Amino acid sequence: MKILHICLGNFFIDNYSYQENMLTKFHVLQGHEVTVLASLVSFDKQGKYTLIEKESTYISEDGYKVIRVDYKKRGIYRLNRIFRYYNKIYEKIVSANPDIIFIHGCQFMDIRQIKKYILKKNQVKIFVDNHADFINSATNWLSKNVLHKIFWRKCAKLIEPYTVKFYGVTQNRCMFLNSVYKIPINKIELLVMGVDDTLINQIEVNNLDYKSKIKKELSIEESEFIICSGGKIDFAKNIHKLMQAISEIDNPNIKLLIFGNIAPEIEELFDSLNSHASIKYLGWLSHEQIIKLFLISDLTVFPGTHSVLWEEAVGCGIPAVFKYWKGMTHVDVGGNCVFLKQDSTYEIKEVITDLYSNEEKYKKILKVAQEKKELFYYSYISKKAILN
Repeated sequence: MKILHICLGNFFIDNYSYQENMLTKFHVLQGHEVTVLASLVSFDKQGKYTLIEKESTYISEDGYKVIRVDYKKRGIYRLNRIFRYYNKIYEKIVSANPDIIFIHGCQFMDIRQIKKYILKKNQVKIFVDNHADFINSATNWLSKNVLHKIFWRKCAKLIEPYTVKFYGVTQNRCMFLNSVYKIPINKIELLVMGVDDTLINQIEVNNLDYKSKIKKELSIEESEFIICSGGKIDFAKNIHKLMQAISEIDNPNIKLLIFGNIAPEIEELFDSLNSHASIKYLGWLSHEQIIKLFLISDLTVFPGTHSVLWEEAVGCGIPAVFKYWKGMTHVDVGGNCVFLKQDSTYEIKEVITDLYSNEEKYKKILKVAQEKKELFYYSYISKKAILN
């Protein structure tokens, strides 16, 4: 089948492991002809939003075509950027001639061009996913009551009659579709983010002794209990509280490995906590290095706000500790994780000590984590995404 992934409601970043990249990659692996229609919004080397200079068409490393499209020049360009009106979208959709259109975020006014195409080709199947919630979007009155409740709701309702399923990537984002965009509950379903299982298979098949090799490189003994955490290191992620907990546990057999970029506002505190012998900061890691780190770890701990690393850790089959957030419990697949409720260093310390010292409890969590990890494989998620 011909599948068109539309990334005009936000960004599309080449060679990353976001959901947009992974669904397209796996749809190619499954034999589909895949095209991505994307805005010029991307990331620079520091991970900040940037605009690609000009429109282009190219083939990605994973074998799908990418068509980068600029905002309309006609009218006020700045307003076209805000409301997301693009150059000749309809013509590009017609050229792709898709059987399935997967819309990554419906927050762009030119969604009307997709409706125009649907009315011409009635048999096309439409799927829409949503990454917006009240934590990362609609955070002020103007955004909530004007952008989302008027403009983006209009976009969602415009495409709703033709859409097979609206997906939220967390329970919160499913609720957002219903409460803000007024999408009927029976059209909404959870479609979790996940992990690139081809990367896991590649790591495990190519080097059966990779765990020992990586531990040796990191000067970690085979018997040591490895905890890992990371991502964007700022106050919201609470990694500093995890570091404080490890310092207070002060067990030489427990090692905490941290990766990621440190926000300037937390750098001084981070440096002071990083001096403990049980804590090792690994700096920025590539996606493959992060997956390798997960696979050698005994426990992952994410004591703050959500990131895609949560789902990747679950997909790696590793027992986990997550900060509890209402509507974010999809990472619990039947006992593979523990949730932190008090948001304190003391609680983190107690949970880690309990899992470390209670071998029977840890083995039970590990068993569930290993048995259910494939639910977070993109090979599974990508098929589910277009099967309804």
